Amino acid sequence: MNQTWVNILPDHPYSGYLSLPPLGSGPGLILLQEIWGVNSHIQAIADSYAQAGFVVLAPDIFWRLTPRLNLEYDKKGSQKAFECLQTLDKTRAVEDTVQAIEFLKSHPQVNGKTGVIGFCLGGQLAYRSAAAGNVDAAICYYGGQIASHLDVADQLSCPVIFHHGTKDTHIPNGDVEQVKQTFANRSNAQFFDYETGHGFNCWGRPSMYDLNSAVLAQGRTLTFLAETLCI
Repeated sequence: MNQTWVNILPDHPYSGYLSLPPLGSGPGLILLQEIWGVNSHIQAIADSYAQAGFVVLAPDIFWRLTPRLNLEYDKKGSQKAFECLQTLDKTRAVEDTVQAIEFLKSHPQVNGKTGVIGFCLGGQLAYRSAAAGNVDAAICYYGGQIASHLDVADQLSCPVIFHHGTKDTHIPNGDVEQVKQTFANRSNAQFFDYETGHGFNCWGRPSMYDLNSAVLAQGRTLTFLAETLCI
């Protein structure tokens, strides 16, 4: 594989971590970070999906605050991460994500469709950018505050899957139910629930990581991507 940082906007410090698949080209996949930035964990996830055959771009969502933020999951890193979360203009972050989508779609190594996947903060941004932009599939892992943005649900026409933990203390079960009810009569949405908590896919935080749930979710995600981007 080939990994590098690329400029998404000319003459701006807005960049992203680009990971190419073994054969060099494939469908496109935007990967949206947690609040710890495009850190080693997010880069590893990007590499894993690139290994599966996708051209993966993880845009630097915090570029307007601290470019190329790469934080650890310790006390100091988490403090900085939550400070950035509180400061982030999420509307502009959606706009930036749409810019990243268009950049990736026009990339010479992308031959086919493009999807978006996000975790936590990135899960919300994946949902909102799929509604605002032009993608062929969206995957939202425990996206926070999606229930506060259900006004854009009608604009989301591509297939979408939502992964949630039933023991997630960061996302109230009532919020998840609101999202499910909003998409109840629509054929483009699938919901998968796991008997675990928030951040279950993040092996960088062993206290939250749940192997069984993470493997199930990844398998379902890869199947979904095969059905939406690879045909």
